[in-house]
Order: sequence, then C-alpha cells, then structure tokens
Amino acid sequence: MWQDFKNFIARGNVFDLAVGIIIGAAFTTVVKSLVDDVLMPVIGMFTNNVDFSDLYVNLSGGEFASVQAAREAGAVVVSYGLFINALINFLIVAGVIFMMVRTFNKLKEKAEDPKDKTVKTPRDIALLQEIRDALVKKNEV
Repeated sequence: MWQDFKNFIARGNVFDLAVGIIIGAAFTTVVKSLVDDVLMPVIGMFTNNVDFSDLYVNLSGGEFASVQAAREAGAVVVSYGLFINALINFLIVAGVIFMMVRTFNKLKEKAEDPKDKTVKTPRDIALLQEIRDALVKKNEV
C-alpha cells in the first residue's frame, strides 16, 4: 500500500494539480484585493458612495449601523452586498481564466501549421519500412 501511495504522489499530474491549486489560491487573493480595494471604491463613487459589503436585509427586526453590528447582536441577516462582491470576484476570475485559455488556444493554433495536413511517419516506423522493403528486394533476387 505504501508503494502504491508513493507511485500516486510521484506522478507528474499530481504535482501539476498541487501547483495549480497553490497558484489559484494566490490568484484569488489578488483578485479579492483588486475588487475590494480598487474596483468597489470606484463603483461606490458612481453609486453615491454605497459600500456593497454593508448592504443587507435584517430578518430579525430592529435597526443596526452595519452588517457586523447586526451579526454581533445575533440578528439574522441576508448579506446580499457580500454576494454582489463575491459575484464580481467570480466574474473577474472567470474573465481572466477565459483570456488565459483563449490566448493558450491561439498560441497552440499558431504552433500547429494548418496548411500542413500530412502526417509525418515516425522515425522508428520508417526504419522498419526500409528493412521490410530491403528484405522483399533481397527475396526477389
């Protein structure tokens, strides 16, 4: 069992997956900062300084100054402003990933010559064909 586990871990795709997860976590932190610290203040400026993270519906009744104050008081709240922030985060991440995949696909298409439709015979098969032809020729004589 230990050997099977070592073989599983030693596969390249497991390491690629781990690297992808780590980079994804770091990327998420950058995007969150971009949304919270750069985009939302600009959007707030155009919406009369509305801070989306403070938008909520209090289901318990009563008045509170902020979402945090309502939660500290034990009120049941629907924080739709935080959902808006999360949605903006998602759209930015999805857009960046779309652009990365699109760029990768374009680079891949450039690497493959669409004009050259011939399939090149691998070297080992070409050698085997030469040997076969030489044997046929030898038997004909």
